[in-house]
Amino acid sequence: MSDSRDSIANTFLVAIGVSLVCSVLVSAAAVLLQPLQEQNERLYRQQIVLEVAGLYEPGIDIEERFAAIDSERVELAGGDAAEVFVVRDGGAVEQVILPVSGPGLWSTMYGYLSLEADGSTVRGLRFYEHAETPGLGDQVEKADWLAKWPGKQLFDANGDVRIEVVRGQVADSDNAIYQVDGMSGATLTGRGVTALLHHWAGPLGFGPYLQNISSEAAGDE
Repeated sequence: MSDSRDSIANTFLVAIGVSLVCSVLVSAAAVLLQPLQEQNERLYRQQIVLEVAGLYEPGIDIEERFAAIDSERVELAGGDAAEVFVVRDGGAVEQVILPVSGPGLWSTMYGYLSLEADGSTVRGLRFYEHAETPGLGDQVEKADWLAKWPGKQLFDANGDVRIEVVRGQVADSDNAIYQVDGMSGATLTGRGVTALLHHWAGPLGFGPYLQNISSEAAGDE
């Protein structure tokens, strides 16, 4: 009986010892790999910015190309601030890239919106993080849908935010310049994209900043 008890005790001790060693190894690996993970995440975000700006090419040095883009800290309503990226040509603004985020159906969607120097014409939209439904809401990252954005307008002539993802296909009308085809089976995700763009283009987001960009492009002081 004593040998049996000793055997059980030894088994528990060995199991506890193995668990402790494994925990230490996992923790050490996590600590050692964290800098690499952070670097990979930073490079991925930089690549997305370059993609939405039309400056990414396979095989380029991402950090070197990204370093040519200016960054600006924009104060938002309520005291918050955000980093935007500005591509310049000879000192003049060529395009601005804004961070955008907002709720979709199942997740918060994070991405970047690129605009022409007029602060209204869309050059591109990219999402780099979301958890929308595979095969439906994840169309926000598909090339075919993203290709529908360039040339669309955020604002109308009165300065009101008009951009929207419609249900179904955009009809041939005067409003088509403000509209993007919806995603089949992902109406709520499309509404989320519309809502987040209206927020970030509005007075609580980058609206005042975009007005300044537009005035600069027009030569107003």
